Formats: sequence, structure tokens, C-alpha cells
Amino acid sequence: MSLNLKQCEANALKLAPKDRAVLAERLISSLDSLEESEMEQLWLDEAERRYKDYRNGKIPARSAQDVLRGARAAIK
Repeated sequence: MSLNLKQCEANALKLAPKDRAVLAERLISSLDSLEESEMEQLWLDEAERRYKDYRNGKIPARSAQDVLRGARAAIK
């Protein structure tokens, strides 16, 4: 995370809850206007980051059964 992004995040977290919610909504909405290729690249970058974190032992592996169990519990 860049220093500029860290500063922005720190400032955003100082906002009142209602203002943080408005900001979050605007940020998420801004992603809707991305081209499909841009969105695909973002997902590829995220997948690569997660894979590297897994390979470096920063995040644990989960079985498919555990993942599905969690997903089913979340939608109940």
C-alpha cells in the first residue's frame, strides 16, 4: 500500500460513520464504470496477490468443503 493510500485511509477512518458510508458507496460505484478489461485486470492482480500471500505462508489454505460450508452458512 502506497503512503498516499495509507494517508487517505487514515483520514477516511476519522470520518463520522455516515460520511464513511457515503464515501464507501461512492468508491464502490466508481468501480462500476470501469471497462471489462480493467475489471478483469484488477481481479487477476488480486488473485496473484492472494496466491503470493499463500505461497509465502501469510494466509492458510482452506479445503473446498470448508469454503462451501461457510458460503452456505452466509446465505442462510
